[in-house]
Amino acid sequence: MQIHRAKTRLLLLTGFILLLTGCSISDWYNGYYVDRSSMKRYTKRSDAYYNAESPEMKALRKKNQAYCSDLASRPENRIVEIGYENRVFNEPMYSVCMEKGGTPTFGTYESRQAEKRREERRARGEIVL
Repeated sequence: MQIHRAKTRLLLLTGFILLLTGCSISDWYNGYYVDRSSMKRYTKRSDAYYNAESPEMKALRKKNQAYCSDLASRPENRIVEIGYENRVFNEPMYSVCMEKGGTPTFGTYESRQAEKRREERRARGEIVL
């Protein structure tokens, strides 16, 4: 009786180990799961940022988006990148245009907050440079 259970457990353990090494759980966790969870977190924060705006600010943002996306996608303002014969959308120009229009994008807002945190840490002496 004892030997039969040991063989079954050994067989299950061996099968489980082969299954785990075949799908490489560390690759799944570091790749797929982390990307998916970071995208969910970013989407949640950006939705909260845009939903917290007043109706007047939303109307201004809609007007600025139309103007700035038209400006950044014009052929003379597009950015040259290898592999794209018609150039690509000028994202930096779009972000600056939106900020000057009074409706910064979520990415601009996030980078400003990160810079504020870095300056506070510098003032406290946690960061030397």
